[in-house]
Amino acid sequence: MSVAAPAISLAEARRHAQATVAKSGTSFGAGMRILSRRRREAMYAIYAFCREVDDIADEPGTLQEKQSGLSAWRMEIERVYRGAPTTPTGVALLEHIQEYDLPKEEFILVIEGMEMDAAGPIIAPTMDGLLAYTRRAAGAVGMLSMPVFGAPQSQAAEDFALSLGDALQLTNILRDVEEDAAEGRLYLPAELLKKYDCPLNPGTVAMARGLPQVREELAAVACEKFAATRAALPRLDWRMLRPALLMMGVYEHYLNMMTARGWDNGQPKPEISKFQKLLVAARWFMAPRLKAPKSWSD
Repeated sequence: MSVAAPAISLAEARRHAQATVAKSGTSFGAGMRILSRRRREAMYAIYAFCREVDDIADEPGTLQEKQSGLSAWRMEIERVYRGAPTTPTGVALLEHIQEYDLPKEEFILVIEGMEMDAAGPIIAPTMDGLLAYTRRAAGAVGMLSMPVFGAPQSQAAEDFALSLGDALQLTNILRDVEEDAAEGRLYLPAELLKKYDCPLNPGTVAMARGLPQVREELAAVACEKFAATRAALPRLDWRMLRPALLMMGVYEHYLNMMTARGWDNGQPKPEISKFQKLLVAARWFMAPRLKAPKSWSD
């Protein structure tokens, strides 16, 4: 039985995905731009999907509206894998799902991560619950990206993608504690909050006496994840992974900045200038660091 062509043309769908990336101002944009045209278009489509489901979870709306929107995306992914997408992003994804053999289960895991956010706000999950969230919110994106980068399916590729996803997401959580708390969210794990007598309450956690120790201990977990990412590199062709390595360099620099200045409460969110990002990206573009740097200037 033949499948009817979608109402959205492939050219329109590609433009939609590219516009979504441009509008977002994502820090992943620079990494995408160094890819070949076909691989870049695939990453634009994956990013557009992630952006759209994330917006459903984050933007104002009732729980029912958010669940309905995410359910609609579950159905669209099923249609895409049957060759019959109906949305611009679904059309943009179709050719790349076929070309790079992208696993459907990873798209579903991304949606599950957004369902966790939509059902929230997430407040003081267990450590296992936090890592289940990072696996969905970031690890799944890495697993979808690896085939597009050209990395053959292997244990090393999986180790790299999942460790880096955890490292990036944990670094974001450490940077955004105050910002998340202002929105009623608290991603720090309950075990650490209880260990250091911190309230399991976004409204009062930001100035809790034990918060620096919580952040310091979670930063150690993030460091371990960066180390595991680095350990997988010798088993891979790092040149294929340059887009991911650019992000790794920038986010590890954020973590190093926070560690170097200490974890005292009330400090501003760390920022890196565009020039500094270019220097970090250039360093990683030329060759990966197989040992963790002591500081950004090393």
